[in-house]
Amino acid sequence: MRRILLGLAVTGALMTSVSAQTLTIGVRGGPDSIDPHFTATGTHAEALKHVFDTLVWSGDGLELEPRLAESWKALNDTTWEFKLRKGVKFHDGSDFTAEDVKFSIERIPVVSGPNPTTIYTRRVKEVKIVDPHTVHVITDGPAPILANDFIRLFIVSSKAAAGLTKETANEAFNSGKAAVGTGPYKFVSWQPKGDLVLDRFDGYWGPKEPWARHVRKEVPNDAARVAQLKAGQLDLITRVPATDLASLKRDPKLNVQTIETVYVFNVELDMRDKAPTVTAKDGAALDKNPLQDTRVREALDLAIDRKALAEIAMEGLGAPVNQLVTPSIFGYNKALGPRKYDPAAAKKLLADAGYPNGFKLQFSFTSDRLPGDRQVGTSIAQMWAAIGVDATPNAQPAAVFFPARTRGEYSVAMSGWGTLTGEAHYTLSSIAHSNDRERRMGAFNVLGYKNPVMDKLLQDAGNEMDEGKRRKQLEDANALVETDRPRLPIVAVGSAWAMQKDKVTIKARVDEDTLAMNIKPVK
Repeated sequence: MRRILLGLAVTGALMTSVSAQTLTIGVRGGPDSIDPHFTATGTHAEALKHVFDTLVWSGDGLELEPRLAESWKALNDTTWEFKLRKGVKFHDGSDFTAEDVKFSIERIPVVSGPNPTTIYTRRVKEVKIVDPHTVHVITDGPAPILANDFIRLFIVSSKAAAGLTKETANEAFNSGKAAVGTGPYKFVSWQPKGDLVLDRFDGYWGPKEPWARHVRKEVPNDAARVAQLKAGQLDLITRVPATDLASLKRDPKLNVQTIETVYVFNVELDMRDKAPTVTAKDGAALDKNPLQDTRVREALDLAIDRKALAEIAMEGLGAPVNQLVTPSIFGYNKALGPRKYDPAAAKKLLADAGYPNGFKLQFSFTSDRLPGDRQVGTSIAQMWAAIGVDATPNAQPAAVFFPARTRGEYSVAMSGWGTLTGEAHYTLSSIAHSNDRERRMGAFNVLGYKNPVMDKLLQDAGNEMDEGKRRKQLEDANALVETDRPRLPIVAVGSAWAMQKDKVTIKARVDEDTLAMNIKPVK
């Protein structure tokens, strides 16, 4: 009997120890694949940062930090040298070398999916291996922010991922066969829209993680995520709905932390000759696309009460914005004033443009990506209705929204964009430059906006090595966005985390990434 009791005691102690070393969090959205190069969606990259390292790391405040590259410098206008970290091992025990960097950069255009990750390597013309721990990256011209772009350059194993195509890559990574990285956690299993299970990699080159196992449970329903936290089934949850903040703060078992992020909700407007989801009020086709008229775009802008959206639709977990980037971003234009709310002026502009009775449109937006996306989208539709524009809300899961948006199926759509590199060029060159495959700019501008002045500003800024001149070019580009209104900045997204007070603490990031590396056990 003593042996049995002793055995039970030991088993119980072991189970308690394993539980204590397991971090289980509830996330609103997870990866779309285990291939880090499949999509540029933030929730995808957030999850895979645990498994795959990048050359350059984005710090908690978006400052650049060494990662797999210990240092980097421009040798001339078109050549950057990256010195790679020595002694780094992949999860299969093989060595990380320059060959893996070259392979990873060159595979991105081959396998990139619905939200292309080519944005991070678009300036790369060639990669030359100098020695096993040195690479020279040749760019298509002066590229002053190449290191900023490389914060999302995930390095995969050139051996494990060899020969994979767009058709075969996802299966190989999702099964674990090719999911071989150098990150602090190694892949165990993943169920799409379900659990991602990761184990600590004890051969990691950096600090040892306190968690032996990390489980990321995808729980898109906000109420269910909160309920599971309260029931003790989760250690921490992301993107706490604003409606639950007050009650969670009062719970003695929980802690709540909030932060203002760099994500901005913005509405994109169709500039093509034919706008597929814009019609007369009776559903009949219009002779021309009304969104091509600057007066109509201004009317839609003036009809939006950003203060009400931040305070009511987002219940205080947001802030009105006047630009596509937030004030901490390099290139933010401090001279621009707040966007006005004037429904009467909006109605007059519509009448002047030939639409005194308005028109009809479908307004599409994500329903499960960023806090408040559904509520903000629905509220904007109601604001447009007040000036005579019948906007039918079309809330979609991110997995449905982004592929359809990339195909150009939406004429008016809202999503969140975060300036993750800390420079406005990253955002503006992706969504305000004309869609130019040759220059690899405007990849996310699928609705036909094109202004030669804007294009030149962004092309010049992308090549300008002088920081002062580049800042002025980006400020001017932000001013032109306000004039042309191809996109309407709405509100900056705030974010909140709730956690078990006696188990975990978190160091929040302005890019909203929730990383096990930033979550520590309570001592």
